[in-house]
Amino acid sequence: MRDQDFFWEGVDKGELLVQCCSGCGELRHPPAPMCPECLSLGWEPKPMQGLGTVFTFMLSRHPTQADESPRIVALVDLPEGVRMVSNLVDIGIDEVAAGMPVSVVFREVNGERLPQFRPRGEGA
Repeated sequence: MRDQDFFWEGVDKGELLVQCCSGCGELRHPPAPMCPECLSLGWEPKPMQGLGTVFTFMLSRHPTQADESPRIVALVDLPEGVRMVSNLVDIGIDEVAAGMPVSVVFREVNGERLPQFRPRGEGA
């Protein structure tokens, strides 16, 4: 089993999972074989709420994208203390701001299910 397999299995089920160290409880993403805090090799998957805030973002125009349309790539801070790289959807680049609240949504992209983030209302 590869270190990241649990993450993709969670995505297939509509869950956002990160590694939680069995030794010290430290959360980590992206997945890794060893805890950088206590050097434990033990871990378990931990579900995240799927809420976050945009830390920073950029417009990406990658020449190998199948659809050739630009995408908004963001660093998203989760309240559990993990930062993830993902795409922002359902929003234009002119509407994105650092600190903006977002929530995870799972979408098919080029035949693969991926976690993406979209804006969330203040009451969400």
